[in-house]
Amino acid sequence: MNQYNVTGMSCAACQARVEKAVNAIDGVESCAVSLLTNSMGVEGSATPAEIIKAVEAAGYGASLKASKTDGAKAAAYESSLKDTETPALKKRLLASVILLLPLMYVSMGHMLWDWPLPGFLTGNHVAMGLYQLILAGLIMVINQKFFISGFKGLIHRAPNMDTLVALGATASYTYSIYALFAMTGAVMKQDADQVMYYMNQFYFESAAMILTLITVGKTLEARSKGKTTDALKALMKLAPKTAIILEGDIERTVSIDEVKVGDRFVVRPGDSVPVDGIVIEGESAINEAALTGESVPVEKQAGDKVSAATINTSGYLVCEASRVGEDTTLAGIIRMVSEAAATKAPIAKTADRVSGVFVPAVIGISLITFLVWLMVGQTLGYAIARAVSVLVISCPCALGLATPVAIMVGNGVGARNGILFKTAAAQELTGKTRIVVLDKTGTITTGVMRVTDVIPAEGFDKEELLATAYALESKSEHPISKAILAYAKEHHTELRETAEFEVLSGNGLKAKLDGTFVAGGNTRFITGILENTDALSSETMDELSAQGKTPVLFAKDNRLLGIIAVADTIKDDTPQAVRDLKNMGMHVVMLTGDNEITARAIAGQADVDEVVAGVLPDGKEAVIRKLMEKGKVAMVGDGINDAPALTRADVGIAIGAGTDIAIDAADVVLMKSSLRDVAAAIRISRATIRNIHENLFWAFFYNVVGIPLAAGCYIAAFGWTLNPMFGAAAMGLSSFCVVSNALRLNWLKVHDRSRDKALRNPVNQRMIRESYDQVNHKEKINDVKEKENSEMKIKVNGMMCAHCEAHVKKALEAIDGIESAVASHEANLVTITKSGDVDEALIRDAVTEAGYEYAGIE
Repeated sequence: MNQYNVTGMSCAACQARVEKAVNAIDGVESCAVSLLTNSMGVEGSATPAEIIKAVEAAGYGASLKASKTDGAKAAAYESSLKDTETPALKKRLLASVILLLPLMYVSMGHMLWDWPLPGFLTGNHVAMGLYQLILAGLIMVINQKFFISGFKGLIHRAPNMDTLVALGATASYTYSIYALFAMTGAVMKQDADQVMYYMNQFYFESAAMILTLITVGKTLEARSKGKTTDALKALMKLAPKTAIILEGDIERTVSIDEVKVGDRFVVRPGDSVPVDGIVIEGESAINEAALTGESVPVEKQAGDKVSAATINTSGYLVCEASRVGEDTTLAGIIRMVSEAAATKAPIAKTADRVSGVFVPAVIGISLITFLVWLMVGQTLGYAIARAVSVLVISCPCALGLATPVAIMVGNGVGARNGILFKTAAAQELTGKTRIVVLDKTGTITTGVMRVTDVIPAEGFDKEELLATAYALESKSEHPISKAILAYAKEHHTELRETAEFEVLSGNGLKAKLDGTFVAGGNTRFITGILENTDALSSETMDELSAQGKTPVLFAKDNRLLGIIAVADTIKDDTPQAVRDLKNMGMHVVMLTGDNEITARAIAGQADVDEVVAGVLPDGKEAVIRKLMEKGKVAMVGDGINDAPALTRADVGIAIGAGTDIAIDAADVVLMKSSLRDVAAAIRISRATIRNIHENLFWAFFYNVVGIPLAAGCYIAAFGWTLNPMFGAAAMGLSSFCVVSNALRLNWLKVHDRSRDKALRNPVNQRMIRESYDQVNHKEKINDVKEKENSEMKIKVNGMMCAHCEAHVKKALEAIDGIESAVASHEANLVTITKSGDVDEALIRDAVTEAGYEYAGIE
């Protein structure tokens, strides 16, 4: 998406005009114009020159936005976000008020309350008229922008809010000049009654007051609009300007533009990390609040990743640059926030349609009002006053701002809390979610194997079992070994040296420890070693397996030493996150490729409503497609295999620590990798939608009630009428009210569960199961014969956990002709789906090279 700055827009009608002009260009796929940020996002093959030409032909100005992260260009982009409108409006307002006060003193103070006048005006009505004409004329010159923009829009047949103001002020001023000249004739005739009549027909003060009050409203609106982009401005300010790079042993401070991938850079305590990188020396705690909203510093050591704009709180770090310029995490966040502001939510379509015809309709209503009052016998001055009131009370800006201001503020609240909405549509749809589908590994769980149980056999103690396991597993790179090593280090276990260490592929490990034979591995391997298998408790093994844990057995001198169970454990905040979602009326489903036993064990701990296990990546996408028939679906995932499902779902939500592919495929990114932020994203979306509804209600209600009041429709029934000056004040404050209401979103507490509403949700477990059955059975009934011919099952020994399954799966799916492989370490079985003939020798070699035992075709 290319982004442009657009100048000259004053209301929603201008916005609609620009969008219409750009969408008419060949090659433009979509165009979204933001009145709030005076920006435009365009997708398609049309060139910037063509787009800028179309905008200029429509009567406005356009320029391509500078890059957001490249040195000098970044400064240009940041300056484009600076609020230059409010200072200019303040100057205009101050000058207008200085001139308006003496004008109002004469026109209202003297005429209504008989305040004393200077000697040169006392009794001289023509002089009083000239005095008002000059002051009102000066105020019109000061606020000439309304007239330039307004009449320019009229000439281009694209009238806008400024057109309404310009027409109203011009009509009042022109009629007042007519009244002044008519009064001079009455003076010449010495007709005192006519002189006083025409004196009361002056609307100089109305023309001046209209412009001043509209400027008041515009100033308040601009000031409030400036606050809505605070989140984006704050992100821009976080970007470091310099970096300290290492050239040999010499430190050199350079511009951030000069840092290249592979450069080594230094981060001292208190400094910001200049670019994304990997720690190669040192240890420290990094405050990542700027990116994730999490205030607790994160410990970093060699091998850990660090991100630009995070702050080093303690130690001295040497890092290697991995991402620079627009590839950094900070740049990605800025890009997401700014592009979201340049898109439109579906809810804005109604307001856009109304805005496109609003100003012409108001001008028509004003003209009809003028003619009707003349036809019923009212004076020309009265009819003009009613017509002018209609022009100046109507407010298309309120309609145009109702949606984008709420979207921008809501987006800023999300960014401050590490929740990034890529588009306005995603921000709206997230709150309408009824079904939340969660991936298991890395989303519900940590994705890292951990020790859950240490069970020594009779005659041995826990310390001896752990010490033996630590010594044996210390020379292995298997994920299970890493889990045992981490657990042993946490418990300060002493590492002892082994001899004659040997890895038995797909089975386990064996060695000598202090001259004694020790071994560790799966049940089949250890059972073959033991002199007495009675020590093995089948109940214990079954219970561990039922809990989704992988038991690793250890033997010493041919006797069972004990069992250490490992598992991919759920994240600490997962149960509370699922409860939050269910309290909000969500139906929570866990969708995973893991086997049924492990999946149900994890699902029970997380307390989800439904679990669907053993689903391939394309199967996940198909299940999501079926679920979408039951309601709006949000898919939450972190892996490459989740990308199809994330793309298919109404809202794809990526865990921030996941893969780049998952993040690219998603609509919402959770930077903190916490499931609690799924509920927080829904809260932000719901609050934003509610705020938009309030804004749109006010905008429509205000115009529906205000325009008839200004036209005089309520005079016969209630005697209500409206002075043009009060109409102008109401118009100016209307947009301010809309923007101020949107700013209330800044007070939203995204993790406050007290106001959650459990919306009525028709989804139930039976529907979910039916959807899964349809995907996996009913829709494939005609393909059974073909499926039988394309599937084969092979026996593979040595798989001990989900990680082993993943290794075998990856090895087999790399073979040409194999579409997918589903492994089960409990059954020692792999189901292969083929697209053609595959040599069994290739399968055997792939399994063997992966470190497991091929046991033939079942």
